[in-house]
Amino acid sequence: MFAGVSFLSAQEKYITKAGEILFEASVPSFEEVKARNNGVSAILNPETGEFAALALIKGFRFKVALMEEHFNENYIESSKYPKATFKGIIKEFNISEISEVKKELKVIGVLNLHGVNKELELPLTVSQENDTLLLQLSFILKPEEFDIKIPKIVSSKIAEEVKVTADFSLKQ
Repeated sequence: MFAGVSFLSAQEKYITKAGEILFEASVPSFEEVKARNNGVSAILNPETGEFAALALIKGFRFKVALMEEHFNENYIESSKYPKATFKGIIKEFNISEISEVKKELKVIGVLNLHGVNKELELPLTVSQENDTLLLQLSFILKPEEFDIKIPKIVSSKIAEEVKVTADFSLKQ
């Protein structure tokens, strides 16, 4: 599942296979450009703060089937680039300091999308509910940063900045 992520032993990791990523690139007065993927895998080493996530591109669901088809075939080219990955470290992560109170941290790492690696530093909210770690991210991406071409005919209907949110409920 996570090639190259060998930093965790079975007893110490927090994992999920049901993380959620939502993105929106809607423009006022045009049809909503929004998709959700509820099958995102993620893993966290609580001792080091190392974090990795994997989203299968074809797992993103749109309200309009034709939009989903265009997204997969014409923009993101999911047959050529079937997944997006993020690997990084949550800065100043200390499991003993995590409680039900949301804590603001930063995660620094590399997002691989559409065959392009991009280093990112993102704000992250971490909290704990019983035995579950809750991680929340919200950030902006631009398609051109990942060599994603938007045809001129539809470029006015798709935002230049894509709002991305991610929610992970991780358990040991």
